[in-house]
Amino acid sequence: MSYVDGFVAAVPTANKAAFQKHIEEAGPIFMEHGATQYVECWGDQVPDGEVTSFPMAVKCQPDETVIFSWIIWPSKAVRDAGMKKVMEDPRLQPDVNPMPFDGKRLIFGGFVPLIQL
Repeated sequence: MSYVDGFVAAVPTANKAAFQKHIEEAGPIFMEHGATQYVECWGDQVPDGEVTSFPMAVKCQPDETVIFSWIIWPSKAVRDAGMKKVMEDPRLQPDVNPMPFDGKRLIFGGFVPLIQL
């Protein structure tokens, strides 16, 4: 059974080009280390909520855009080994490929699919 990592963050809208560069460099590294799919999405219709919402969850400011991303791995075991390699990969260290957003407001989690069509 596959395994999915999901992410939501707020990226300064002015940093869209830097974010694009960051993900274009990061994506292939995740794939090298075992991911089968790497998807990064720039918010288009992400409404504010009254109780909860993506913007509220990441404390999105008026000059920021919500991103939604996921990585699919063949299994949790492959994910655990691959993510360890990704985090140690010198090409993704902050001094080489810095995150163009506040990582403290990044929401992430690992998920076991219940259905995959």
